[in-house]
Formats: sequence, C-alpha cells, structure tokens
Amino acid sequence: MNKNYKCETCGKIVKSKKSSAPKCCGKPMKQLPLDICIQPAHPENSRPMESEDPCDDGRAG
Repeated sequence: MNKNYKCETCGKIVKSKKSSAPKCCGKPMKQLPLDICIQPAHPENSRPMESEDPCDDGRAG
C-alpha cells in the first residue's frame, strides 16, 4: 500500500511503498494520515457499503 509523505521543510509530497520514511532536505519525511475512506474500520468510522462505493463520512447532513 502506498503511503504519502510530506517534507516539513519544503512541503514536497511523495508516495512510497517503502517501510521507512523517505528523506528530503536531509531529514526523514513525515507520513501523512490516511484518507478517512481507506482507514481500517473501527466503531466511529464504519463502512456499511462496498469498498468500491463512494465514501460516506457522515458529513452530508
């Protein structure tokens, strides 16, 4: 699974499959949080629909 990383110095964002964080500007990049739609299910973020369906994060009203 690809993880997104962001350099805290220059703001560059990269995707990586490596287990360790890539480096930019001489420092390890910070991993960005997963999108709410692809986070593992837990009681406060259940996905009652199929994984191919659009995400419904409960903000629609």
